[in-house]
Amino acid sequence: MSALASLQVDSLLSYAAAIVFPALDAIFPVLPSETIVITLGVATAGSADPRIALLVACAAAGAFLGDNLCYVLGRRFGPWIDRRFFRSEKGARQRDWAIRSLERYGIPLIVACRFIPGGRTAVMLSCGIVRYDRRRFIIATAIAGVIWACYAFFIGRLGGKAFEDKPWAGLLLAFGGTLAISALIELVRRLRARWVQRRAAAVRG
Repeated sequence: MSALASLQVDSLLSYAAAIVFPALDAIFPVLPSETIVITLGVATAGSADPRIALLVACAAAGAFLGDNLCYVLGRRFGPWIDRRFFRSEKGARQRDWAIRSLERYGIPLIVACRFIPGGRTAVMLSCGIVRYDRRRFIIATAIAGVIWACYAFFIGRLGGKAFEDKPWAGLLLAFGGTLAISALIELVRRLRARWVQRRAAAVRG
């Protein structure tokens, strides 16, 4: 309760968390950026303060900064990053998937990968490594940041409204909802990938 009470629109901690966590989790995916934004939504669920929009904007800005930091790192330190992050068999598969998908889907992939578990970092770094068009990348990450911040914050406020007297229950509900949505997205992605592989095999056969 005390932690949630400290994350209000009049607290500088709220704005700092909204920017810093989404920015850094592009490089360190273990950081719970989505959980932080959801928590902010739960904590402010009973408020109509217009500064809530500023919190959402900070979260979107943090996500945008993190994505573009990944791009810069991929562009400047591509060979080192390739050895450091993609040298394992799993890492190589993630990189190859990101590059193939990027060539095929471009901006829609950059937007969608924010909601694919483990996909964001691989795609953002790959954009830098292959020197994807910078202007298109900026547009895509700006769109993705706004959609993601609104989505996570709305889920949090929805959970907080449903359990106004039990904010921790609201947080658990909201967090469970995002996990379910992420799992569904990943399931659809895997099923589609298998379908594409089978179709390609049938064409070759």
